[in-house]
Amino acid sequence: MIPFFDYQPYYVEHQVEIDAAIAGVLASGQLILGPQVSRFEEAFASYTGANHGIGVNSGTDALTLALRTLGIGPGDEVITVANTAVPTVAAIRAVGALPKFADILANSFVMDPESLANTVTDRTKAIVPVHLFGHPAPMNEIMAIASQHDLRIVEDCAQAHGAHYQGQHVGTLGDIGCFSFYPTKNLGAFGDAGMCVTNNEQSAAQLRQQRMYGFNGDQHAHCEGLNSRLDEIQAAILSVKLNTLEDNVQQRRQLATLYQAGLRDLCCTLPEESTDVRHAYHLYVIRCPDRDEFTRRLDQAEIGWSIHYRLPIHLMEAYQFLGYQAGDLPVTETAAGEILSLPIFPELGKTRIERIIDILCN
Repeated sequence: MIPFFDYQPYYVEHQVEIDAAIAGVLASGQLILGPQVSRFEEAFASYTGANHGIGVNSGTDALTLALRTLGIGPGDEVITVANTAVPTVAAIRAVGALPKFADILANSFVMDPESLANTVTDRTKAIVPVHLFGHPAPMNEIMAIASQHDLRIVEDCAQAHGAHYQGQHVGTLGDIGCFSFYPTKNLGAFGDAGMCVTNNEQSAAQLRQQRMYGFNGDQHAHCEGLNSRLDEIQAAILSVKLNTLEDNVQQRRQLATLYQAGLRDLCCTLPEESTDVRHAYHLYVIRCPDRDEFTRRLDQAEIGWSIHYRLPIHLMEAYQFLGYQAGDLPVTETAAGEILSLPIFPELGKTRIERIIDILCN
């Protein structure tokens, strides 16, 4: 059996460091917002090239707090994409704003700038580009549109740890970058965790207030806030894993190269890496018109697979009130019927990649 994802091999290899980090927290007497959180915030911000890192409870909370900090609220429109995880839209709704959807580029699955430009209205206040599967969105074009209309940009980097756009780490191009450390991510915790990064000192201060009831190092609510704290144990674990993140990304890219070579004659469309970006390959996603046949082969061989995402958000029951219908986002909808995510994580190894290729090609 080849799993779609397995965190245990990494844990076994690094068990001594991880167990020591956890034990250190438990022996410290401080479990919430202590030195481990501060240390990881500084280290991860430095890794991305941002001036500030603010640890929070999850990637969803990171998006929610970012939007709140930028003053996005009821009645505002926020443009994103519909082929993303539900949390992207859930965060927009959590601040009372209305999501609007731009279509995507067929070759990279990220926001289409032309569709974005056509989606902007007088009520639009922000854009949430999603660096989906680890491929950066076309930020130059997106930022130009944002500048033209005085819009804020919150980058959804939940799947893009280690991804670069023109040599700059994603999350540092817009106003605030939001990361998830869900266990399956390139940098994954052993539970829920997230972070906002920003180069704006005022935004950083507001984010720190927002994550802790609006407190400012006291017990007084200076603004309405939430309870969204990165805990010490997860921060300690993430500090250990951050040391190997670059190796993780490089190994993912090497495995993707094996897939690219082995699947080149398959009747599918393989991922493309746009010029001047570094794809972090959180997921390796192909497009297959006959997806059912490929999933049947994988199931028979006990090889894990997934679909990210089978039903675009604009067609989900919970968001019917937004008024979208089938056909409104044709590129997004076509892709949803064809995409297939194959296993890709560093411990997968060359031999198992070759096994997957053999099953799909024969």
